[in-house]
Amino acid sequence: MAMTQMNLDMTLADEIIHRALREDMPMGDLTTDSTIPEQQEGSARIVAKEDGVVAGLPVFMRTFTLLDPRASFNLLVEEGDFVRKGTVLMTFGGNARALLKGERTALNLLQRMSGIATMTHLFVEALSGTETKIVDTRKTAPGLRYLDKYAVRAGGGTNHRYCLSDGVLIKDNHIKACGSITEAVKKARAVAPHTIRIEVEAESMEMVKEALEAGADIIMLDNMTNQQMADAVAFVAGRALTEASGNVTIERAAAIGGTGVNLVSSGALTHSVKAMDISMRFD
Repeated sequence: MAMTQMNLDMTLADEIIHRALREDMPMGDLTTDSTIPEQQEGSARIVAKEDGVVAGLPVFMRTFTLLDPRASFNLLVEEGDFVRKGTVLMTFGGNARALLKGERTALNLLQRMSGIATMTHLFVEALSGTETKIVDTRKTAPGLRYLDKYAVRAGGGTNHRYCLSDGVLIKDNHIKACGSITEAVKKARAVAPHTIRIEVEAESMEMVKEALEAGADIIMLDNMTNQQMADAVAFVAGRALTEASGNVTIERAAAIGGTGVNLVSSGALTHSVKAMDISMRFD
């Protein structure tokens, strides 16, 4: 079955996988190397043990091909598919030692990425019927950001800035250190490339007005009530993008979308997600 990789850069993924494999077996796998003959072949399947959105299949397979280039795979679902409990996601085979050595690393990555994609899918569903998009944050697991943000896309979400180097986001502490929103935007505008948007975090209508007057391209409505957000969106009137942030839950998502904000950002997509329950079973 053909699989959409959603612009997954395997060079970046490989760095993460190599690091994870070194972490798990810095000096080999004592159990496997002492019990399994070097040339023994094996086959296995992975099964979803709960409903969810599958993300990370290319990463799962790559983990094993790095250990055994001859490993083969038969995909039974596609990346980004919503699956039900009991679904067999793929069958695969190769050197038995490689399958055992890569099992935990491959599953850890697949389960985390699928958990993120599933959470994102729930937000997308909650926001259906509105024009609001769900976006992630930088609240990712250290060292796993690239895969975390890929998983958000696999779940139907949109990425916010990837890192501190690719966007200007003036937050409360920047404003305090700089003296005012106006001054912070002025300084950022003087340095940032013309292709970069400038976003400002606002906690009140007064801050929204100052950010708009200062020329902010995006205004983050931080920890506001639904009514405050609706008022802010009406005031901005399309002159800048608006983003809701803070205390964003699935239960509240639909109401937030109803305020007319362009974006809803949630750290919950990546910082406190539950890994999807997926098991690997030898045949």
